[in-house]
Amino acid sequence: MSSKEYILQNIKRNIKTRLDKPKMDVLGIQFDHLLSQFVDICKAVGGDARILEKQEDVNILIKELYSQAQSIGSNLPEITISTFNPDDLDDPHLLNGTDLAIIKGEVGVAENGCIWIPQNVVHKALYFISEYLVIILDRTKLVNNMHEAYRTIESNDSGFGIFISGPSKTADIEQALVVGAHGPKGLTVILT
Repeated sequence: MSSKEYILQNIKRNIKTRLDKPKMDVLGIQFDHLLSQFVDICKAVGGDARILEKQEDVNILIKELYSQAQSIGSNLPEITISTFNPDDLDDPHLLNGTDLAIIKGEVGVAENGCIWIPQNVVHKALYFISEYLVIILDRTKLVNNMHEAYRTIESNDSGFGIFISGPSKTADIEQALVVGAHGPKGLTVILT
């Protein structure tokens, strides 16, 4: 028996009164206009958000936004401007030098601009090693807050995933904000 198990068993043995867990009916913050709130907060956290109009082509929009990108990785069938499929690589180290990664998000949170990204590529390093990141998100998948997001994720996903909000940023280095220290230098959410 490990020391952790020993401690937990001692705690259980010495609990005299057991109470039911409290009900957690937390509604959380609600917004009148989810879409505009999400776009605004994406910009506030250092990223960008674009609403794809019906007549717009997502590939043309991305190419306009990232015209300098040479190495574009995506496994999404609708992305025709990708220069390689990251799932075809055996070694994640080969993702080094990726200018732009284009991935799909599942849930967007208007409260803080987070997007839930389940692991839908072979090497999750793609989310962090690319210089810039584009996340395509269905605008009907926006929720108000993290409470709603977690309820949605619990019912749909069982594997690895991550919430991403804006580009990578840290202020640990002499309290100066550094963008791109641990991940992409820029992030755009395209709402379809």
